[in-house]
Amino acid sequence: MVTTQTESVLRGSPYRADCPTRHILDRIGDRWTVLIVGALWDGSARFSELRRRIEGVSQKMLTQTLRGLERDGLVRRTVHPEVPVRVEYTLTEAGRTLREPLRALQEWSIAHLGEVSASQAAYDHANRPTPDSTERHK
Repeated sequence: MVTTQTESVLRGSPYRADCPTRHILDRIGDRWTVLIVGALWDGSARFSELRRRIEGVSQKMLTQTLRGLERDGLVRRTVHPEVPVRVEYTLTEAGRTLREPLRALQEWSIAHLGEVSASQAAYDHANRPTPDSTERHK
């Protein structure tokens, strides 16, 4: 059986430039996605709660990431018609399936923090710029 290029893309091959799985990998590999999924692990949260839980995320980045997650079907946005309006975010069924793989990434980063930091320091030390000869003679 001959596989067409379209069939290959629909099956998913992230090594192909035209494969839509690259968008999915960009989304789930983003640090804010990892942190948002973690923050929604146990249930719903309001925007302000997410902002407090995820230190360093800007309002703009949180908004963009939540919209992208909603578009991709990973987060559900629920508007409660109250005064003032209450908006909550929760993981969808598809979003909940990401919890374990993303939790594994978080745990890996914690477990290997020392090794990675030491490697970065060694690399930076070995690759630091050396003063050129004109600098030494001043």
